[in-house]
Amino acid sequence: MIIQKKDRASSTSQLPSRGMVALALIALTVAPALLGCGPTGTATGSTPPATAADPPAAEETSPALVAEGQRVFRFETFGDEKLWTDTLRLHEVVEKNVDPTTALKVGLKVDADVLPPGTLDKVDLKSPATTVALLKMNAVVGLQASVDSNNHITRLGVTCALCHSTVDNSVMPGIGHRKDGWPNRDLNVGAIIALSPALPADKKAVYTSWGPGKYDPRYNQDGKNTPLALPPAYGLAQVKNETYTAEGPISYWNAYVAVTQMGGQGNFSDPKLGIDVKHSPDMVTDKLPALRAYQHSLPAPPPPAGSFDAAIAERGRVLFDRTCASCHVGGSGTDNNTGKLHPPADTGVDGAYAARTANKAYRTTPLRGLWQHAPYFHDGSAATLADVVAHYNRVRTLGLTPDQQRDLVEFLKSL
Repeated sequence: MIIQKKDRASSTSQLPSRGMVALALIALTVAPALLGCGPTGTATGSTPPATAADPPAAEETSPALVAEGQRVFRFETFGDEKLWTDTLRLHEVVEKNVDPTTALKVGLKVDADVLPPGTLDKVDLKSPATTVALLKMNAVVGLQASVDSNNHITRLGVTCALCHSTVDNSVMPGIGHRKDGWPNRDLNVGAIIALSPALPADKKAVYTSWGPGKYDPRYNQDGKNTPLALPPAYGLAQVKNETYTAEGPISYWNAYVAVTQMGGQGNFSDPKLGIDVKHSPDMVTDKLPALRAYQHSLPAPPPPAGSFDAAIAERGRVLFDRTCASCHVGGSGTDNNTGKLHPPADTGVDGAYAARTANKAYRTTPLRGLWQHAPYFHDGSAATLADVVAHYNRVRTLGLTPDQQRDLVEFLKSL
């Protein structure tokens, strides 16, 4: 089967194959693991300082800058093919062993807008050749590949969209219109990584323990294992620090992930974490402003019509203002915008991940699109909003009755 390739700037759909998904994810997190734990490189660089704030979102409203940021978010690999192709040779594995059915099962997504009409009725979803064809037409969300005239993959890399985009399932589960900024909570990164034949059994055991929608962004740095729930990348315009532990502004984290997790060929330095990486040329830093502008442009999704009871939610709002608003402040939904951090004991959550960071504490997570991205808390330990409210009612001794807890949940569903 031969599918014509579309222009990547206009592609917004994905039809991932099991194998390709697995390989993409393996590339995303296994590659750093294969290189060993600890800092890499020997020089400083132009990483945004962890203490510096990103410019206000109002300064980033240029349509051209936002459009370039969308391209970076969806299609930019930052040169990480050097890792996934040259070092890990994942392109060979995908071409020979990865079929679309497997990719969908591990949470990869396919952009339906890229698929010519009737494609799914004609292709063999059990064939790796279909995966190659989908890559050639740029249909798999978060994966970028170069395919030659003989339908061989010559280069393979990953993008930000792999973990921070999903689809609306309008065609079938895993295939639909792209939804940028939504965390892919179906994506089983650990299971995908564990498919790599290059990993020893002890590392495979760590990866398979994560489960869908979780990822440890420090495992390849310190060898410890406390995976986090993949966070949303929307609703960031009024948020200063987009990490659970508030190491720095959004561009700081974008640089950290691009260089230390994706294998991008760029510069990143944070002496507090003992990380100092430099590549020449730097293929990351000059793309960060546009990437940030696009992320700032993504609004939190409104709740679906009829998904909550407005009258009950209004009663819940009163309870929220009384019991929650001192930390979930104003429009940003977080007191971290004023520099506030909370030791784990304050909120009764597990402190193991915070202990691995420079701040040793957690920020108050902004409340945006809560209806959309269960499970909750940094580690996904609360399966539902009812679990979240019950947790704080117990830990913070709020004294809410069962009816009041239900009212508060209804309000949270409206955010």
